[in-house]
Amino acid sequence: MGRTPGVNVGGDGIGRAHDDASLARAIAVGAGKLLVAARHDSLLEGRLLGDMGDALAQAWIAAVLRRHRPADAVLSEEARDTGERLGAERVWIIDPLDGTREYAAGRDDWAVHIALTVDGVPTDCAVSLPAIDEVFSTEDAAIPDEASGRMVVSRHGLTYETGWVADRLSLRPYSLGSAGAKAMAVVRGDADAYVHGMGQYEWDNCAPVGVATAAGLHCSRFDGTPLRYNHSRPYVRDFVICRPEIADRVLGALDEIY
Repeated sequence: MGRTPGVNVGGDGIGRAHDDASLARAIAVGAGKLLVAARHDSLLEGRLLGDMGDALAQAWIAAVLRRHRPADAVLSEEARDTGERLGAERVWIIDPLDGTREYAAGRDDWAVHIALTVDGVPTDCAVSLPAIDEVFSTEDAAIPDEASGRMVVSRHGLTYETGWVADRLSLRPYSLGSAGAKAMAVVRGDADAYVHGMGQYEWDNCAPVGVATAAGLHCSRFDGTPLRYNHSRPYVRDFVICRPEIADRVLGALDEIY
């Protein structure tokens, strides 16, 4: 077998009853379709398009979760955090539009993140890449057989951490925009590692980590400890997503500089 692509979104809908995993997938697909439609004929562009996309996706996802999981708590980049989630076992952590700048600029490397966490652990998650009509979820993610020899990095260039790991493991840099697009490049097999040491909020990586973990990839902090979510300050200082066979080498390289 070769590389495993994301599932084509096809005609997936939300009109039937869903378990948690299929609901996460359906929401990621549905929000993505709305966001693609909002780009129609370039009637909106730039910051106006980005702001509208954030608000549109947030409103739709919030309404769907209120209807289908009214008892669950939600943490979203685009909604006020009331703190009620801190006492909840089940918390949906979402980024309605990951990569607003890429989306507003007409690029393809943006995503929708939907994650259900149970006691801080991502359990049922989906990441859609709507511009290329793909969705990756904990239902069907799988590690590709072949390594690519590349490490995904910011489209703005290498950081100290990514440059160090790329040099130590002889990985070629592969630049992409949003966090979700980067993480799914590893899931898809376009890259072997995603290393981030500049800090992110939980909604930036919770769903990608959930999908990557389900696929069999290694996901951890730089020191190898597991990633957990729904903290009072929803911030992740650093993390690694990589193929399991290179995890020790990636962490070892990071240990040399941390």
